[in-house]
Amino acid sequence: MTDAEYMNIWMRPERPARGPKPAYSRAQITEAAVRIADAEGLEAATMRRIAAEIGAGAMSLYRYVPSRDDLVDLVADRLMAEIDLEGIPSGDWRADLTRYAEGVRAMWLRHPWIATVHRSRTSFGPNQLLLIERLMGVLDAFVSIDENLSLMAILNGYVEGAAREEVSRAEELRRSGLSESEWMARSGPRIHQLLESGEYPIFRKIVMEARQPHLSRDDQFRYGLERVLDCIAAALPSTAEPPVAAHREGQQDRDD
Repeated sequence: MTDAEYMNIWMRPERPARGPKPAYSRAQITEAAVRIADAEGLEAATMRRIAAEIGAGAMSLYRYVPSRDDLVDLVADRLMAEIDLEGIPSGDWRADLTRYAEGVRAMWLRHPWIATVHRSRTSFGPNQLLLIERLMGVLDAFVSIDENLSLMAILNGYVEGAAREEVSRAEELRRSGLSESEWMARSGPRIHQLLESGEYPIFRKIVMEARQPHLSRDDQFRYGLERVLDCIAAALPSTAEPPVAAHREGQQDRDD
């Protein structure tokens, strides 16, 4: 398909202006694709398999979803709908971004196959657009649009990177058949050898002093997220401080 022939899936009418009501919908096809992907990975969600799932003919589905890229766009937008944006922006930017970040991570962990389809480009589906409006609305009153884009890139870079690493780690453990503790025990002799060599003082400090590697996955994520939010806070004017947080800090100052 050439650029001239391409048409964004969201620009294509889902049903013709005339004629009988379609037997299926994009939503049905998308939900079937997600169910199959959750069970077997996105590669298993072929048009033939989706058709069998909903009781349709494989070729008939192309009237609803013309290409594989269109299917991926629909699925990606569908996953965005799982991120709870209700009440965002609330006026408390830190709470809003925390809830968003935790929602994205939870979505990745529910659908680890998203790592194979997540793309930096967007097809501007309805759920993606809602996310843009709500999420960037959190900081819109405090910074320029360019600064907003940069700060959101920092946040999303951390969240996606952490979630991707967590998904990858879980897959490695699954393939190995080992538990987390068994994996660490297997690494013990090599770690001991490196410590005994005395050649890696920073590595020794990580092994002997660092607390973060021993935290739960949830706590590791929150620890890193708090540092990212601190960086964002440094780029915001003092007027961005939520009233409740400002009151809490004032109370702490008085207590001190």
